[in-house]
Amino acid sequence: MADVTAPVDGPGLLARWRYVLRTTNPPEGRVDLVSRWLVITRASVLPMTITAGAVAGLLAVRQDGFSVGWFLLAFLGIVLAHVSNNLMNDLFDTEVGLDTEEYPRALYAPHPVLSGMISRRGLVTAALVVNLADLAILVVLFAARGWPVVAFALGGFVLSVAYTAPPLRLKKRGLGELDVLVVWGPLMVGGTYYAAVGAIPWQVLAASVPYGLLATAVLMGKHIDKIEWDEPKGIHTLPVVLGERRSRQATQGLIAGFYVTVAACVAAGALPWPSLLVVVGIPVAVKAWRALSSPRPDQPPENFPVWPLWFAAIAFLHTRRAGALLVVGLAVAAAADISPYGLS
Repeated sequence: MADVTAPVDGPGLLARWRYVLRTTNPPEGRVDLVSRWLVITRASVLPMTITAGAVAGLLAVRQDGFSVGWFLLAFLGIVLAHVSNNLMNDLFDTEVGLDTEEYPRALYAPHPVLSGMISRRGLVTAALVVNLADLAILVVLFAARGWPVVAFALGGFVLSVAYTAPPLRLKKRGLGELDVLVVWGPLMVGGTYYAAVGAIPWQVLAASVPYGLLATAVLMGKHIDKIEWDEPKGIHTLPVVLGERRSRQATQGLIAGFYVTVAACVAAGALPWPSLLVVVGIPVAVKAWRALSSPRPDQPPENFPVWPLWFAAIAFLHTRRAGALLVVGLAVAAAADISPYGLS
């Protein structure tokens, strides 16, 4: 956990921004405008979306019809969509009374509104501005690629809103984890690929599943950490439904499932064989697996910045490593023009 708990590694602004991105928390002292925005938007988790976009781009880059311009615009669109999702989640969870000073959202990092970092009106305005920017991107991509882009984008937007917003509140009904699997898998990877190429074979949708499992493992870890707060409030996340022990086992299954599905996709011709580089991440997976074999400790390690989150941090560190290795493998395949069968 050293890379999570490390202190600010220098006096300058870049060091302070790196600290926010590493810990989700602002550094001590006066918080500059950029650090404030990074905290409010929970920018520390944006690498999950950046990785999904990179996977889509590297699958697409050697294909007929690939446009770097449309890819980059779609890439920006999914990152802004994640920012919007974070802002709207905080807004809706505050509106329905879930987020309070005693709830984990305000404990592992400053809550945008409850901490006074931004007003409710300011949060609404920020979410509106980000969504309008995303809408502008969607209009441009629609003109270039047609209605399928709209279907991918609206699907992601509806699921993002429905995750916390009434009346659906999918998180409350044990469907939030499936929501994340669909969004960070087929919708994000598939939608970005389609925008870049103008078509989408079944292999790309299959290839999106492994990373979707990694993203879901992070959410499972977070919801395991929050069981003792969610259960009394009637928030029936999947870990509340399953119980802690079975949820930890399910998260272990998601982590193992990433490696199994990568191998299956390579065998099926949905991923190029250099994707098997992900096996280098198995030692980190083993560490995460072992940590998931025991309940959360009663007290956090010294200087642990995101307590009471524990399993979320463990799953995130594995996801970051495994996702990076998948991207490297795909980059090797793209540089060597090694395409999966059926995508040449």
